[in-house]
Amino acid sequence: MLKRKFFEQNRGQLLQQLVSQRADIAERMIIPLEELEKATNNFDKARELGGGGHGTVYKGILSDLHVVAIKRPKKVVQKEIDEFINEVAILSQINHRNVVKLYGCCLETEVPMLVYEFISNGTLYDHLHVEGPRSLSWSDRLRIAIETAKSLAYLHSTASIPIIHRDIKSVNILLDDTLTTKVADFGASRYISVEKSGLTTMVQGTIGYLDPMYFYTERLTEKSDVYSFGVMVVELLTRKKPFSYLSPSGDGIVAHFAMLFAEDNLSQILDPQVINEWSKEVHEVAALAIACTQLKGEDRPTMRQVELTLENLQSSMHIVSDNVVDEEFENDVIPTNCPMNEHERGSDEDSTRQYSMEEEFMISSRYPR
Repeated sequence: MLKRKFFEQNRGQLLQQLVSQRADIAERMIIPLEELEKATNNFDKARELGGGGHGTVYKGILSDLHVVAIKRPKKVVQKEIDEFINEVAILSQINHRNVVKLYGCCLETEVPMLVYEFISNGTLYDHLHVEGPRSLSWSDRLRIAIETAKSLAYLHSTASIPIIHRDIKSVNILLDDTLTTKVADFGASRYISVEKSGLTTMVQGTIGYLDPMYFYTERLTEKSDVYSFGVMVVELLTRKKPFSYLSPSGDGIVAHFAMLFAEDNLSQILDPQVINEWSKEVHEVAALAIACTQLKGEDRPTMRQVELTLENLQSSMHIVSDNVVDEEFENDVIPTNCPMNEHERGSDEDSTRQYSMEEEFMISSRYPR
C-alpha cells in the first residue's frame, strides 16, 4: 500500500512538471523498486560509489545488462523531492553526448530515485586535485573545457526549452573511460522562457563558482552559467580549489587570477604541469576565463561564443584538425590576443575594484548546497 501511495504521489508531481507533449516519457522511464533492489543486491554497501548529505549513489546492473548509477536520497525533505522531479523533467528533454544520460526513475519510495548511465572515471575534481605533481594533460583539459562549453551552449540555445544548469563546477563534470565529459546534476537547473531575459529565483549554487550578480539581484540568466564555467576554466589552469583558495593578500581565486593576468604574471598561479606544456593557447584560454568572469553579466560572452573560441584555439594546436570554425561564425569568436587593451578592460584600478567587490561577496556569502 505504501509503494502504491508513493508511486501515485510522485507520478502525479512528475506528470505535472513534464512538458505536455512529452508526458508519456514518465511511463516509459519508470523502473520498479524490485528491479533496483536486484541490480544493487538490495543496496549492498559494497555497491556504494559515494555520497554525501543528499544521499548515496550505488552501482547496479539492470536486467537488460545496462550498468547504471542509482541516486538514492537519504532524507524525506520536500526540497529533495522537488529537485528530483526537476531533474527528471529536464534530463528527459536532453539528448547530448556531453550530458549524462538518464535511464529512468523509481517512484515507489517516499523519496524517488534516479537511474543514470554509469560513468566510470570519476569527476573532473577527482582528476585535478589528485595527489602528486601531474594531472590531466593540457590537451585533455582544453578538450574537457570545449565539451563542457558545447553542452552548455546546447542547453542555452539548442534544447527545445532553454535550460540554465545553475551549478557548474568540477564535481559535476563526470569523465568516462576515454575522459569524455558528461555534465551531471540538474537538480538545481531551471527552464527559462525564450521571451524572458532572466528568472527571479532564490539563490542556489556553490560558493566559489556562484555568479556575484545572481547573488546580488536574484536574477538568474544564462550568463550565470558562463561565470561558473569561467571559474572552472581557472581551476583547470591552476589546479586550485575555487571554494577554498585565498591569496597571500586575502583575495579569492577569481580576483587573484585577474590581477596576475593584468600584470602578465600568470606563472605565479598556473599549474606547473601547464607551464611545462606551455603554448600560446594557455594565455588565450586564461583571457577567455577572465572574459567569462566579468562582474556584469552583459560583459560576459555567450556559451556559443565560448565554444567557438575554444574550438578555434584547439584547431590552432592541431589537436583536432577538423574542428576549424566556419567563416560564418567568425564574428562569434572572442578575440583573445591579450593582454587586453585599456578600452577592453578599463583601468587597472577599475579592474581591481570590480574583483574586490566580487571577492567581498565570495568571502561574506553563506549559501552552501
